[in-house]
Amino acid sequence: MLANDDIKKIAEELADAERTHTVIPRITARYPDATVEDSYAIQGVWRDSQVAAGRKLVGRKIGLTSKAMQAATGITEPDYGVMFDDTVYENGSVIEFDKFTNVRIEVELAFVLKEPLDGPNCSLFDVIRAIEFVTPALEILNSHIEMEGRTIVDTISDNAAYGGMVLGGVPMRPDEIDLRWVSALLYRNETIEETGVAAAVLNHPATGVAWLANKFHQHGQRLEAGEIILAGSFTRPMWVERGDSVVCDYGKMGTISCRFL
Repeated sequence: MLANDDIKKIAEELADAERTHTVIPRITARYPDATVEDSYAIQGVWRDSQVAAGRKLVGRKIGLTSKAMQAATGITEPDYGVMFDDTVYENGSVIEFDKFTNVRIEVELAFVLKEPLDGPNCSLFDVIRAIEFVTPALEILNSHIEMEGRTIVDTISDNAAYGGMVLGGVPMRPDEIDLRWVSALLYRNETIEETGVAAAVLNHPATGVAWLANKFHQHGQRLEAGEIILAGSFTRPMWVERGDSVVCDYGKMGTISCRFL
């Protein structure tokens, strides 16, 4: 376990890296004995500093829930992070490329809760009952830690690599569509780069929300009504460069677009 002073120091480094759009050396290269518990402690100190600075927490992201994402990162267990109001973009947004140190796009579903969710035995059925609606979302991945050789400790410390979220498409209630069979076609500059089906996320995308509720219970927390939960990507991350346009077609659930300048 890391000393409290080290945890605070790393959290401050990450906050500085976010402000300056830079990256810091891998935590696991400098602190090889750092644990997953340490990484969530670092994330927590960083999160609390952001809230204290006036940012508003609007939801949570779950990462690494599909085989595609685990294979792409070499990491074999899910993780989670927080989302603030100033990281949420509307459909069709023009996004400043320089706000990020690197840009990758993931295809996801976002769940908006009408009721709180708590563990320790939160099930898929509990989640479905608690959902107000589901909507397509694109997650913008961003790393403030050098990517080569990183582990889940590095990723979790860096707010699970969350950079932003684009919401769009057609919001639907969970009884209006079979969420396992939601599919998506991800385009960059009018060319299909990735395709996927939402069942790739733990066999049902809402399963990730149940996992998160149970994980939160271990820390004495719960998911609150009104929170947006990004359930995890069902495609590999797609790299984006300055000037690229992105469109994702979710079929019955509509489309999302954005552009990076």
